[in-house]
Amino acid sequence: MLRCMMLPISLLAALQGFLLLAEAQQPQQLALEKVVDLSTSSLPNPPTFRISPSADPLFISVALCNTSDNSTRFFLTNDTTISNPGPSNVDSVNTLELVVPDTGFNEWSNWFMNGGILSVLKGGSSVEFELLVSAQNSSAVGSPFVGDTTANQALLFSPPFNPVPTEEPTFPNYTLPAANLSFPPPPSPPTNFSLVIAPTSSSGLASLPRTACALKSVVPKEGTILVTPASGSNQGLWLRDSDGWRWQWLVNGLNPRTNYTLFALRDGVLASSRPFYFITKSATFNCPLVHSLPFCPTVSYAVPIAPPRGIATSHTAATLPDDVTDTVLSVLTNFTTTLSTLACGRDYYSPLVTCADCQLAYRRWLCAVAFPRCGDASAGSFVDAQGAQLPLPALQPVPKGAPPRNPVLPPFASDYQTLLPCLETCNAADRACPNFLNFKCPLPRFTAADSYAVGYIDSGEEGVLGGGSTGVAQDEFGHVWCNLG
Repeated sequence: MLRCMMLPISLLAALQGFLLLAEAQQPQQLALEKVVDLSTSSLPNPPTFRISPSADPLFISVALCNTSDNSTRFFLTNDTTISNPGPSNVDSVNTLELVVPDTGFNEWSNWFMNGGILSVLKGGSSVEFELLVSAQNSSAVGSPFVGDTTANQALLFSPPFNPVPTEEPTFPNYTLPAANLSFPPPPSPPTNFSLVIAPTSSSGLASLPRTACALKSVVPKEGTILVTPASGSNQGLWLRDSDGWRWQWLVNGLNPRTNYTLFALRDGVLASSRPFYFITKSATFNCPLVHSLPFCPTVSYAVPIAPPRGIATSHTAATLPDDVTDTVLSVLTNFTTTLSTLACGRDYYSPLVTCADCQLAYRRWLCAVAFPRCGDASAGSFVDAQGAQLPLPALQPVPKGAPPRNPVLPPFASDYQTLLPCLETCNAADRACPNFLNFKCPLPRFTAADSYAVGYIDSGEEGVLGGGSTGVAQDEFGHVWCNLG
């Protein structure tokens, strides 16, 4: 007959304590695609974190959330025989130190077939940080885009995502897009982005790590603004071009003639984008912003037109005067009809471009001239980071009541300056379209400079692409030289 032996209570207590100690010493699991918030003031003992085995390569990311003396160190290994990797284990093959630079972010991609360990060697100062194990590159945020500004507004776009594939029409059913474009359904769920906007002069901004957690921590100090898809300034998703969908924000409450710095943040990504810059216009700037036009999807700038009636502070397709919209649609429809008289898809007029390319380039040119862009010579200085003078923008003064470039637009009620369209926008349509349309652009050596910005992107020499004084119409530092449309 078997008898149950009862262990002494003291032995049971010791056994339970041993099991709890063993459990406490197990490294904390880093779950895939889950951001973990930590601080060196409350690290586990030992300060190690376990990475689960994976048949695919993984990206291990570290992001600092506050400034530090860089004394805290991070070590990473996929050698499962090492339980607490440190300086003595570094071989730069299976074990390395994940050195975090001044930007506050670093990551390592490698195979973790049997799992791995990340350890933290605490430094002299307390540091808050985030860890992320991801199956994809978690440092790629992309570039936001600045549409334009007024004295107290900015039209801003997130980095693009989910590019929409385009299918070239084929003969005999070669159908070109309608003048008033209809967009496909946006991705569901969309990639979520946020923007952090702050006056460039903010004292704490320059020293912050370029990470999402660090930048969010300063909102709303020193005039810093955070806009998200849930913000009231959100104008929804917009398909500007073939790069993909973007979130669009109309940010109000900015200060006139003020330099601002902009960072993009992407959900699930620890790093921020690199900084982008823009400057608001002077307090006397009167042109309202125009955006969200399905027939001119790239128009996102200030136009010399009377502001919308009611509570709207910018124009969209819903508030533009009917005669303005109808004229643009009519011109584009007639052009498409004429273009379609060619047997597109069967009779090739070029080995490089098609009728679809022609219509796309013509649409951009038409929108650039149908909606002149207002500029402001008093807003911003055109110097580079070293203080060297940059080319001045192609601004042309227009007196009060003068007929605008687009005769359908009524004369503007005050003096303004128009930013001339880039000649390259016209040349792109000329190159993309068949000769029988007789679409021609003025030549740089003759009259082009009267109505176009010449020599900025291209050199202005006939037949030469590139080599212009700026190479671009707009840069990341807030300089805009001509209207690309």
